[in-house]
Amino acid sequence: MTTSQDILQLSKRVAASHGWAAAKVFKSYVMSDADRAAISRCAVDLLAIFPAAPDASLMMSAALAVSAERAISAPVHVMRGHLTVEGRPVLGPDYGWLMVGPYVVDIALFRLAYSADAPALLAKHVDLAFGPNKALYVDHWSMTRRVGLRYLPEHVLTEAEVTALMGDAFHRIKQARDQ
Repeated sequence: MTTSQDILQLSKRVAASHGWAAAKVFKSYVMSDADRAAISRCAVDLLAIFPAAPDASLMMSAALAVSAERAISAPVHVMRGHLTVEGRPVLGPDYGWLMVGPYVVDIALFRLAYSADAPALLAKHVDLAFGPNKALYVDHWSMTRRVGLRYLPEHVLTEAEVTALMGDAFHRIKQARDQ
């Protein structure tokens, strides 16, 4: 499938959860340096307080989505699906990431890859492709394959699903602080 076909399929998924107007904005968005910097600040703040856990990608993505929506005026959607590395599935079906327009924003990728619980293929690939000490992966959807990653969305979360996950994230953060 070509990149434009991929974006069209993603737009259809966005439309199914959020309507055609949201899908149109999703397709046409171009990330500015200011938006990229604002998203990065939100991610750094979240990573500082969110406890490490292998199953946290959806919660972290929901929390980042809520924070990013306050910081930028861009189409932010939480995706659930699979991640492949060099064509081999490594995470999913409940792996979560953001799409800010046609840009992948993955707050969980590096934290998971650098952890002891990481799938070996993911850990090795991230080490070779990106090196150590990375925190946030942001790239245009069409460029993820050039670094050996492929995000395969199965569902665009609704506002209610994001709100529920945000509540779960809040409880996980509170639990970690109370320990």
